[in-house]
Amino acid sequence: MFSGIDEVDWASMEHAYGPADDVPELLRGLASADPAEREAALDGMYGAVHHQGDVYACTLACIPFLFELVVDPGVQDRGGVVELLTSIGGFDLDEDDEAEIDEDEIEGAANYAMAAAAVTAGAGVFFELIADEDPGVRLAAPLALATLHRHPVRVLALLRERLPVEPDEEVRLALVEAAGRVALRHRPLAERVGKWLGLLASRADSPGLRLAALAQLARCSPDGLPGDVVPVVSGLLRQMRSVPEESGDRGDRGEHAPPGGIAAREDDEPEPGPDTTPDAEPVDPEPVAPAETGRGEHVATPTLVGQLRSLSAQENAGRGAPWAADLLRTLHVGLDDRVGDRTALLADQLRSPDRRQRIDAVRMSGGLIRAWRGPYEELVALVGDQLSDPEPRLAEAASHVLEELFGLAAPAADALAARLAADPGSWVKTWASGPPGLCSPVKALARLGDARAVPALAAALELPQVAHDVGFAVGHLGATARPLAGALRRRLAEVELDEGAYDRASPLLAGLTALRAGEAAPEVLRVLRGAPEYRGEWLRTAALRALGSFGPAAREAVPELRALVRRPGTASATEAAEALWAVSGDADAVLPVLIEGLRSDQVHDRRAAAVALGALGPRAAVVAPRLRGLLAHEELWLRVDAAIALWEVSGRTRETVAALLTAWEQNRHVRVRVAECLARMGPVPEGSAAAHVLRSELVSVRRHNTMDGGYGSHDIHEDEKLLALCRQALRGTGKGSTS
Repeated sequence: MFSGIDEVDWASMEHAYGPADDVPELLRGLASADPAEREAALDGMYGAVHHQGDVYACTLACIPFLFELVVDPGVQDRGGVVELLTSIGGFDLDEDDEAEIDEDEIEGAANYAMAAAAVTAGAGVFFELIADEDPGVRLAAPLALATLHRHPVRVLALLRERLPVEPDEEVRLALVEAAGRVALRHRPLAERVGKWLGLLASRADSPGLRLAALAQLARCSPDGLPGDVVPVVSGLLRQMRSVPEESGDRGDRGEHAPPGGIAAREDDEPEPGPDTTPDAEPVDPEPVAPAETGRGEHVATPTLVGQLRSLSAQENAGRGAPWAADLLRTLHVGLDDRVGDRTALLADQLRSPDRRQRIDAVRMSGGLIRAWRGPYEELVALVGDQLSDPEPRLAEAASHVLEELFGLAAPAADALAARLAADPGSWVKTWASGPPGLCSPVKALARLGDARAVPALAAALELPQVAHDVGFAVGHLGATARPLAGALRRRLAEVELDEGAYDRASPLLAGLTALRAGEAAPEVLRVLRGAPEYRGEWLRTAALRALGSFGPAAREAVPELRALVRRPGTASATEAAEALWAVSGDADAVLPVLIEGLRSDQVHDRRAAAVALGALGPRAAVVAPRLRGLLAHEELWLRVDAAIALWEVSGRTRETVAALLTAWEQNRHVRVRVAECLARMGPVPEGSAAAHVLRSELVSVRRHNTMDGGYGSHDIHEDEKLLALCRQALRGTGKGSTS
């Protein structure tokens, strides 16, 4: 094995962490008899040689040796190596991708293409591995074939032939998943795959296999799903709970289906010839992470792969069907915008006696609500019910989901309050490093504006170190948190103005700003005057915002603010001018400073000046030509801020609305800002371009800020705010007209 490995000039290559001269050791480690050494080597391959899915020259050089490993029956844990090869070779670069590649990416793109070609060229070995004695290899081989082999018709035929004779339940599910992957990659085969999956979904011998078929059917041929998919899936889940399936136990196969499922039949439509074999479609470029196969005894190792497997083992301990959650997630992805079906299915899961199934359902509920708009009252109430469960993972998962819902968490408000009352000791979480923070139920209740969160915030303000997010919570509570003003003011007076001042003072300043607590002006002025050099600019910004929020109640700060505005063109001068206007209303003093701010070299400073000028309204009408000139600026956010300010100082809507609607289409993340302006202008004339845009947003089921592969903690809140603003603009509760 590894013939010629020492002849490769590994030292001349690099991986994610430097010279690749350690790669031979990693490859030999994959063939080690020591389980810990094998796992450490696999971790090294993913961590350095195939770091985050990247393909380096050394990755390409590894491919022949990885193939040697997977075909050697004497090597253990070969399934992990098959997965590694699948990840290395499973990247497709379509024509659209090629058009977007710049010069710096050409070498990387070439490596991906060469890796795909090299692994695909050797993918025939996976045909033999699909019947390997090692169930871990058999588990990985189907997806490798579906992802890498050039002849999908042959792959599909093999998958269907193997299913009836495969003894391992988890591998059978992998065969079905691979069929779904074939259909997604080769769309002309989707109808054929869909028919087979439909048969499996209705007649397979095990509920797990039927659920797997439904999940893949939802992904590749959703029109083939049964009309009663929710009760069907719910029934399958009940069967899986009542009779846990075990690997190798195929049970009663029934008289209508062959062993293990439904095989290809002779009366199926003929296979297309070689000339009609469809070309491959793009595959998801994400690397295939090492999976926990549950084969044999797990060996804990201090590697990333080892930690992931240990966590997976802990999560799935005692589960009769640990793969059920993955099947349900796949089904939900396939159901896509069928929010009603997905909500009903999750509601059924949340009523399950199986806590693990409820944990999965809570997490999937968060994912559904985060991406799609819909009526979620019942679902949210059921998530709230989990807060009282003695299983800490279930209650914690529910808390995190409710924290992100803001106003949508209202049906769970009583459950959140009960959770807080039952465990006052959990109101504030402390960490090994960094400041303490409020627990999720406190934040969720505060974001609802519920007064029952106030005692928790009061307790947090009495701790030696104030929770970093207290100020934000106060902001959501608004006037309800007014009793906390005294404590916020007292704690701010105690803050030492040293290098740690910003971390200690910023939560307090945020809270006082939200409450517009003008009586705290002396304490805020002390911070403004004594801000240290370290993070002093941030601290002064927070103090100026607080003074501005106090308005005329902060008149004693006017001399200090006038001194700060004497440095025009700086960010601090703009911030001081905003505060001075809010406190004194002296437009003559602040206008020159803000006009100078519009000339700044920094886009951020120009945006701040534009926003501040807008706050002056008609008093700043003289800057209208300058703002109009910014409507053609290359920075979109500056164009938006300038357009809004132009309307605020001039009252003219035509130019502003045109610029805002253009930005709306160019970047979905500006839509809340745009809708805020349209709502203040209102009413939006019926039949206008603005009305069309707003109504189109309201009928969209998908949230405007949904991101593939990531999300922000305030995404739901921002999207619900957008919907409310669209309705407000159409109702016409603003102060002007967009005509």
